[in-house]
Amino acid sequence: MLEALETLRQSFPEFAKDIKLNLSGVLTDSSLSTDQRWGVAVASAIACNSPLLKEATLADARRHVDPKVIEDAAAAAVLMAMNNIYYRFRHMVDKPSYGTKPPRLRMNRMMQPTTTKVDFELYSLAVSAIHGCETCVRSHEKVIVGHGVTEDQVNDAIRIAATFHAAAQALTAGL
Repeated sequence: MLEALETLRQSFPEFAKDIKLNLSGVLTDSSLSTDQRWGVAVASAIACNSPLLKEATLADARRHVDPKVIEDAAAAAVLMAMNNIYYRFRHMVDKPSYGTKPPRLRMNRMMQPTTTKVDFELYSLAVSAIHGCETCVRSHEKVIVGHGVTEDQVNDAIRIAATFHAAAQALTAGL
């Protein structure tokens, strides 16, 4: 089950009770496959930059999925750390001239995931939502829905991302 995350959940302060309850719920009550659920969780935990959350998530994920899922989730998290900054800048500045400039940023891993393209895009969507990159969120959502991922599955992935982001905040609130 969720041994490491369960231990971590128990350390949450009282003001984060809702997040404590949601953290186990989003990983058990989901329309996503096991690989998708844990891949989104790992990518989200990395994106949230909380060492405690990342380590607990990785410990539990290793019990449930192939290492390739974890590797793709990590790759999605680090690529989106770069892409979300770049494309969010272009969106925020809103100058057509920036849209004509090539990014010249390597993103080969997106085209060659170790699992599936759809799952990699789903992990990328979750991280892009955490980072607040509208351009990337729209792009990844369009790709995965175009490949048969349902809106319920997209919603479940974003529920995981949102809850992991809140869990990271609860762990660092310091109250």
